[in-house]
Amino acid sequence: MEYRRLGKSGLQLSLLSFGSWVSFHKQIDDSVADELMGIAYDNGINFFDNAETYALGESEKMMGRVLRQKNWDRTSYTLSSKVYFGWRGKNNKPNQTGLSRKHIVEACHEALERLQTDYLDLYFCHRPDTNVPIEEVVWTMHNLIQQGKILYWGTSMWSGAEIMEAHRVANQYHLIAPVVEQPQYNMFERFKMEQDYLPVFQNVGLGTTIWSPLGAGFLTGKYLDNKIPEGSRLAIPGFDWLKERWVQEDKNKKLKKLLILADKLGVSMAALAIAWTIKNPNTTTAILGATKKEQLYENFKALDVLPLLTAEVIEKIEKILQNKPVLNLI
Repeated sequence: MEYRRLGKSGLQLSLLSFGSWVSFHKQIDDSVADELMGIAYDNGINFFDNAETYALGESEKMMGRVLRQKNWDRTSYTLSSKVYFGWRGKNNKPNQTGLSRKHIVEACHEALERLQTDYLDLYFCHRPDTNVPIEEVVWTMHNLIQQGKILYWGTSMWSGAEIMEAHRVANQYHLIAPVVEQPQYNMFERFKMEQDYLPVFQNVGLGTTIWSPLGAGFLTGKYLDNKIPEGSRLAIPGFDWLKERWVQEDKNKKLKKLLILADKLGVSMAALAIAWTIKNPNTTTAILGATKKEQLYENFKALDVLPLLTAEVIEKIEKILQNKPVLNLI
């Protein structure tokens, strides 16, 4: 396993990591989660990702139970949660969502309790909140770090401008700034990582914990020709929006060409797609969401595919994708 530093921080994360979105509680039970997290840890993964809203808190509870059972040295892995959406779903009341100081602090305490841990290594603001002054957000995260409840804080799905504004406030008041962003990044979702965040990478540094490197499983090829396998995440009630986003004719045509290229390279499409994501030097870690051990082992092969991504192969991929963001140099 390769490890990369999280932006300009001193923290090192495994190039591949393991997350619980959709899968924990909805697709897998404690025994499967225990097996998959064990395989991940034994293969060098040291970052496990979660959020208050995943399965309305049940995902964190499940991960907490597994971690308690594993009893790994707490210093040997990193753990995250995210705050914004709350965990009560339709029953959320005012101050139970968003980024007010009240919700950030209370959500942190709740996450610690569900995960059965004394502190979070990473704590993300799951979305920007235009109703809350950025000063309030930065001060609250700074205070949580000073209290030892979190070690680093970051953002998820923020714009480059919003991240830079948080840095401006942190600099003005001599506070601890965000060091990490969790964006979606894969062969079909490229704008934030390859254009929007470039000034942030260059000016203040930014670690990234990538979600959905396989496009909700689309980039494995299992959803080709509108096939939705039973038990897959696109088959889960309430995730129709994922199907609409990914199962599209244009994407299908490109994926078929990518599958031919992967076959010529002698690798799986999943391994190729993940390798493409982690080839970007601004990627700190790509979060895997496997629900079966066979999938997880296949995902690990991305590390072996990485050296195969020569300039020539990348050029072939670009000719198929035709979606590289055009940089505005004016």
